[in-house]
Amino acid sequence: MNSNSLATLRSALKDLRSGACGVHAFSQMGRQQDDLLQALPPQFAPVWHSLLDRLESSALFSEESCSFSHSELLDSLNLWLDKAEQKLPPSA
Repeated sequence: MNSNSLATLRSALKDLRSGACGVHAFSQMGRQQDDLLQALPPQFAPVWHSLLDRLESSALFSEESCSFSHSELLDSLNLWLDKAEQKLPPSA
């Protein structure tokens, strides 16, 4: 199930990058991943929520700004997904 959650988030992140999904829809989906977050070490949840907070804040700017780089946030979300995948216990 958790690997399905990761796959869903990866697909949604791809859609977010392409513009097929909006920031708020992605963020809402990301905040509903309680089972995934509980399966990971405790430090993953605050980092995930911080990235989502920053992503939502970046949506207030129409372009890259000195405070928020949309592309860097998306890269950070992708990195978080990579690290989460490495930490998840193998599926039985």
